[in-house]
Amino acid sequence: EVQLVESGGGLVQPGGSLRLSCAASGFTFGSYYMSWARQAPGKGPEWVSTINSGGDSTYYADSVKGRFTISRDNAKNTLYLQMDSLKPEDTAIYYCATNILPFDYWGQGTQVIVSS
Repeated sequence: EVQLVESGGGLVQPGGSLRLSCAASGFTFGSYYMSWARQAPGKGPEWVSTINSGGDSTYYADSVKGRFTISRDNAKNTLYLQMDSLKPEDTAIYYCATNILPFDYWGQGTQVIVSS
């Protein structure tokens, strides 16, 4: 059974940093692209970032480019999202996700609140 479990969310002041983690199990983690997405209160889901299976290619939404860094440790079956220079508009529930055809798999999410 595919499982994705996020952690690391919390309350942080504007300009602060957080590091999210996503522990994966039930599939060959190192063989699949992984992504982060988020959903802000009252809004639809937004793609944030994707990393390829080997970890050497990364992609970011314009809204987070230069502030967020996606990475992975295939030996630990773990995906990360380092979030720096956080803004109030980054407040959302953050999800890790993967596509293992024909299904998309999502974790339960971890909440990030950016507020003074």
